[in-house]
Amino acid sequence: MSTGYKIDNQDGLYFLTFQVINWVDIFTRKTYRDILINSLDYCRKNKGLQIWAYVIMSNHVHAILSAKENNLSDIIRDFKSFTANQILREIKAIPESRKKWMLQLFKSAADKHQRNSEFQFWTHENHAVFLETMPFLNQKMAYIHENPIRAGWVENAEDWLYSSQRNYLSMETLLEID
Repeated sequence: MSTGYKIDNQDGLYFLTFQVINWVDIFTRKTYRDILINSLDYCRKNKGLQIWAYVIMSNHVHAILSAKENNLSDIIRDFKSFTANQILREIKAIPESRKKWMLQLFKSAADKHQRNSEFQFWTHENHAVFLETMPFLNQKMAYIHENPIRAGWVENAEDWLYSSQRNYLSMETLLEID
């Protein structure tokens, strides 16, 4: 059973964190980050996902999301399932130096939970935090955009390509936001 915070208000605005099991640094590879970007874009255009802010880090994603049709949990479930399957397929298909190690970790995690099949890529939690006030929203948005700075990857938030900070500055981006 999930131990993280729950999405109780399906039409609410939430700060969410999607974490790779065992904090595996998989998103150091562009090919895996691009799977996330493409899937977020698909969910935005076809499933009613509203993306207000996001950042892709090496082993997790932070986002501020809502849904047009009061089905945020369903969209997140589908997003996590699809991206896990796509990333696992990619790991198996390409020359990945960490292939054996990663697949062992994902297999071991799956063996610990009945609802998993062969592999578990994402943790079951989304650490959903309902954003009730504008100051709280602004705090979480700043936290998201400052993540790459805290990681020591960039000096300015807008320098990280896999972040919505660029959208707010009208710079070239990989993903449209709402």
